Amino acid sequence: MRVLVVNAGSSSMKLRLLDARDAVERSADLPGGVGPAEVTDALRGWPGPDAVGHRVVHGGTSFTGPVRVDAAVRARLADLTDLAPLHQPPALAALDAVTALLPDVPAVACLDTAFHATLPPAAATYPVPRGWREHLGVRRYGFHGLSHASCTTRVGELLGGPVHRLVTCHLGAGASLAAVLDGRSVDTTMGFTPLDGLVMATRSGSVDPGLVLWLCGRLPVDEVSAALEHRSGLAAFGGSGDLRVIEAAADRGDADARLALDVHAHRLVAGVAAMAAALGGLDALAFTGGVGENSAAVRGRVARGLGFLGVGIDGPLNAAARGDAEVSAPGARVRTLVVTAREDRQIARETRRVLGG
Repeated sequence: MRVLVVNAGSSSMKLRLLDARDAVERSADLPGGVGPAEVTDALRGWPGPDAVGHRVVHGGTSFTGPVRVDAAVRARLADLTDLAPLHQPPALAALDAVTALLPDVPAVACLDTAFHATLPPAAATYPVPRGWREHLGVRRYGFHGLSHASCTTRVGELLGGPVHRLVTCHLGAGASLAAVLDGRSVDTTMGFTPLDGLVMATRSGSVDPGLVLWLCGRLPVDEVSAALEHRSGLAAFGGSGDLRVIEAAADRGDADARLALDVHAHRLVAGVAAMAAALGGLDALAFTGGVGENSAAVRGRVARGLGFLGVGIDGPLNAAARGDAEVSAPGARVRTLVVTAREDRQIARETRRVLGG
């Protein structure tokens, strides 16, 4: 089954046409918010797909796995927009645009929250009033599930079999960790929204909820929300959320850039350690995503902070890593890998599974 994968983010749309063996036949990257005309232009001349797989960030409690899209499913996904206001609208707009172009091709929604539907109650439940949990759906959902799932599968392929206790690190503009026990997510750093957890490019990650309440008593709520989403994280230390820019500034002696890297690494090391605690130990650690794959410096800082868990990486291997690679130091108890992000492959596989192809 040839699958057209539509990965619409808040600022971009990635189109990939995968053949039956998951090889990429065609690809196109478009800016976010494009309409049907731009999608039609991008797909002009491509072979016709047998199915379309869409990345949708939030499935709430309604969708804990991929689902074929019909009018009712489309409406329910739209109802979840307030849980992921930056990500749900572009995904639904892309779904509508591609459906208008390919009305007779079945479409499947693949949810970023679905991989974390296996979280045990102790990890998923917030200690807040019962009414919030039961009637408002307040819980830890987790995100980047398609990336964590793909990474988990690939680590097993690279190491020759399933890994018992694995922490996957999706590090990019958005970032999260997952504790994966025998292939199932049992804890993760993002929570009710994708704002939680690690320090990200422009998102704060976890902050004291009392601070948010305090700020909302002094500033407009919309201003607080926009600042936490767009002017926090790495960008709060010098205006740029690009880790490469910050690392270059730190190399020049910029104190704010140095602090940004220290805060980023502190949260990341603490997060991996927490995920390892949820697993009862650690057998393998995998880095994926734009930062995870391309920043040897980040991987090095994390490894130095996690030596007490048995993590150790080989300096030359780490510096030379391109694509899928193991970078473990000789004798290290924990296997450390770099894994190419392949959300497109995960989406294609889930799409075929739903449609029986």
